[in-house]
Amino acid sequence: MPDLSLLLRRLKQTSLLMVGVPDYDTYVAHRRANHPGQPVMSYPEFFRERQNSRYGGGDGKISRCC
Repeated sequence: MPDLSLLLRRLKQTSLLMVGVPDYDTYVAHRRANHPGQPVMSYPEFFRERQNSRYGGGDGKISRCC
């Protein structure tokens, strides 16, 4: 039987990816592994940056298909 906590974690990750928000833990792991010594955004900063990237950050431009 699969680990329930792993299943729930994957379900959360999939749900967030469906609405355009990458997994924060994956982001942190990537930054620490590939960019040591550089700052890591907090979750609120990460979320805001991803939302601005997807829907535009107040400049009137929307970077999505519809």
